[in-house]
Amino acid sequence: MRYVSTRGEAPARDFPGVLLAGLAEDGGLFVPETWPSLAAAEWRAMRGLPYPELAARIVGLFTGGTIPEAALRRMTEEAYASFNHPAVAPLVQLDTRTFALELFHGPTLAFKDMAMQLLGRLFDHVLAERGERVTIVGATSGDTGSAAIEACRDRANIDIVILHPQGRTSEVQRRQMTTVLSSNVHNLAVEGDFDTCQDLVKAMFADAPFRREMNLSAVNSINWARVAAQIPYYAYAALALGAPERPVAVSVPTGNFGNVLAAWAARKMGLPIERLIISSNRNDILPRFFTANDMSARPVEPSLSPSMDIQVSSNFERLLFELLDRDPAATAQAMRSFRETGRMPVPDAAWQRAAELFRGVALDDAGTLEEMRRVHAATGWLPDPHSATATHAARALAPEDPAIPVIVAATAHPAKFPDAAEQAVGFRPALPPHLADLFTREERLELLPGDLAQVEAAVRRHARRNRA
Repeated sequence: MRYVSTRGEAPARDFPGVLLAGLAEDGGLFVPETWPSLAAAEWRAMRGLPYPELAARIVGLFTGGTIPEAALRRMTEEAYASFNHPAVAPLVQLDTRTFALELFHGPTLAFKDMAMQLLGRLFDHVLAERGERVTIVGATSGDTGSAAIEACRDRANIDIVILHPQGRTSEVQRRQMTTVLSSNVHNLAVEGDFDTCQDLVKAMFADAPFRREMNLSAVNSINWARVAAQIPYYAYAALALGAPERPVAVSVPTGNFGNVLAAWAARKMGLPIERLIISSNRNDILPRFFTANDMSARPVEPSLSPSMDIQVSSNFERLLFELLDRDPAATAQAMRSFRETGRMPVPDAAWQRAAELFRGVALDDAGTLEEMRRVHAATGWLPDPHSATATHAARALAPEDPAIPVIVAATAHPAKFPDAAEQAVGFRPALPPHLADLFTREERLELLPGDLAQVEAAVRRHARRNRA
């Protein structure tokens, strides 16, 4: 298994090379040179497997033999042993056709744990084999940062620096990052929004001397390994609901496009996913694109669902590459145009192919609170604000055939957003015991303007201290 850049100017790599590189040197994202595909009988044979075993089998298709099967199985067993539900990612039936896929039973109560807990172990394995150390830099709109920190804290060969937009995460999300006082962890609160943070991370990777000096790596979903580690939970849910004999649909709250891209990848591999439904908040660039071929950035507006307060969805580039028939020059040109003008030209024929599979809808804050109330009143199950946009979208955009079940990606525990929950249903969900003292823990972070030189200096100070 080899990986190529969506922009065509970076050398191909194997899985460990992609894991450590994160972003390609040409600014593109790595994708498989050829997609693995499974026959119906092969999918059927995985039905009923425990989640760690299923994850090892699917991720193993992307490692190309570079990680021994036994080692990968050990890593998946360890990664999901700490989850507080025996199924790891249980399905909860909400109505006759809608099922919430609970992806928040990991240590930081968000779906990012599903990939990050495995990624931390993959990094350890590859770095130990190579005798190397990396500096991981990442941007977060809320949940990626805490999941990455939890996965990488205290690991011998990793320094990690996470950028989050100052004042634009929930307090629980912020504290889950800033109260981890491990010496290899550093948090930067950046003046600006998530797109500011994401641009800074991409700029650090584009600064070739700095990238080499720090041996930079990434844990955002720009890192292909993270997307690969998200594919298994869509397979797990689809198989539980009757795939491959029975088609399913998926509804995903979408900001940076990595989570729904994993569902698209599962379909590419042969799972019968009939429709991919994306939901967003008032920052509705993706629904506008899939509805009307309008990929135009607007100012980011803060919302009750901060992990979707995004206008530049990095992982969309991977889908764009496929829509443009894997033409790296056309992909690079479209991305340049988007960066320079705020608009992305996508040929009508390519957009039409996307619109046949994807549907999108946006929900404002008032609608989100109403949906939280509706779901809780009808089922007793309380979605967080992000997942509420997805339950709404599942009802609005479900396939016409009522026999097709809709899997809703429930991406965060409602206790991560207690203020929104209280507005919606009148009570604040309790944090689980391991986070019960979160609001009394000491915080540690550094506040910086959105300036590349100052951010690079902070990363350098942190990494050099730990390498001394």
